[in-house]
Amino acid sequence: MAQIIFIAGIIVVALVLIQGLLFVMTGLARSQRENERNSLSLQLLDEQIAAVREEKAKKESEVAGWNGWRKFEVAKRQLEPGDICSFYLVPHDHKPIPGFNPGQYLTFNLNIPGDSKPTVRCYSLSDGPRDDYYRVSIKRVPPPRDKPDVPPGKGSNFFHDHIQEGEIIDVKAPGGHFFLDINTDHPIVLIGGGIGITPVLSMLNALVYNPESGNYDKPLTREVYFVLGVRSSKDHPMKEHVEMLDKMHDRLHVHVCYSRPGDDDKEGVDYQHAGRVNLDLFKKILPSNNFQYYMCGPPPFMEAIVPALEEWGVPEKHIHYEAFGPATVKKVKKEAPKEEGAPAADGFEVEFAKSGKKCKWTPDDGPLLDFAEENDIAIDFGCRAGGCGTCIVAIKSGDVHYETPPTSEPEDGSCLACIAEPKSNLSLDA
Repeated sequence: MAQIIFIAGIIVVALVLIQGLLFVMTGLARSQRENERNSLSLQLLDEQIAAVREEKAKKESEVAGWNGWRKFEVAKRQLEPGDICSFYLVPHDHKPIPGFNPGQYLTFNLNIPGDSKPTVRCYSLSDGPRDDYYRVSIKRVPPPRDKPDVPPGKGSNFFHDHIQEGEIIDVKAPGGHFFLDINTDHPIVLIGGGIGITPVLSMLNALVYNPESGNYDKPLTREVYFVLGVRSSKDHPMKEHVEMLDKMHDRLHVHVCYSRPGDDDKEGVDYQHAGRVNLDLFKKILPSNNFQYYMCGPPPFMEAIVPALEEWGVPEKHIHYEAFGPATVKKVKKEAPKEEGAPAADGFEVEFAKSGKKCKWTPDDGPLLDFAEENDIAIDFGCRAGGCGTCIVAIKSGDVHYETPPTSEPEDGSCLACIAEPKSNLSLDA
């Protein structure tokens, strides 16, 4: 009897163990199936995401790849202090518009009454990428103070006086090599002088614009210093907008300098610093010089700041800039080693065949467009950045090189005068 009970006990234990083993195996099988399902779901999700991204990239590529001129309608124009007007542009064909790198510009083909051919001009985008409009903010350019008989800026005055809401204008796709890398979290300093606010404001807006909310409430992932230099509140564009962003974002630090504050301008309210933007200001407001610097402004502004930052020990690769006007920052920057065949210190002879002039060019003279203007030789231009192609000129003999690559290479035997420098003695059809 005891033996029977013992055997029965063994059988019961075995059954329990088998049941437990079956339970464990069932659980493992269920877990494996669950893992397989999860893996398949994740794989499917990855495939769906990849397909969406591929489709989005395809659409953006199709739109961004438009060649030549595309017609845009002026949906809105808005006056700003400092004799600036913002133009909101929407595609006349109602098709999507591509994004762009904040800091880039648009190129316009302007049919100005009385002119025998169109005038090409480029203006920086002043807002971050949006899917419904582009915005440019254009300052009216008067005659030079010391040369009142010189005509005012042709393109800017045409926009101010003739381009109204509802007008249709021809526009090239966004371009330019000066833009912010939004894919890093390195702290940055955005610096604008006067109308030079436009590309750096585009950069700031791109960092904080939230397409889901339609507002500028996207948290900053890096420290951003926004430095602006203007004369007074009468010349202070987008003042309320930047002040709003400053209140919304703890990691944004706004510093506005008024060089000639008005009687009603209050320090600490309308502006933070009396005087000009300079190296002493950067040493005062920045914890170190370890930032990426993006700046834009008139030539004197740039020619003062860029070498000052280099003297402070900021690596040249951390200084990104775009200068307005014919002067070039390269004239005051330290010369980097030239490529093989680039100009020697004593320069080259440049012949302007149509004008009948031969002039000695040296590296301090900068691009051929600047050199031509200094010698009273007219060459058409638009962007001054190698993007629009307006300044293309035939090379009769000799060769050139580019300090910065053009957006698209000109045809053989020609060069873009705005960014080209002689590589040998040169004869141009100009």
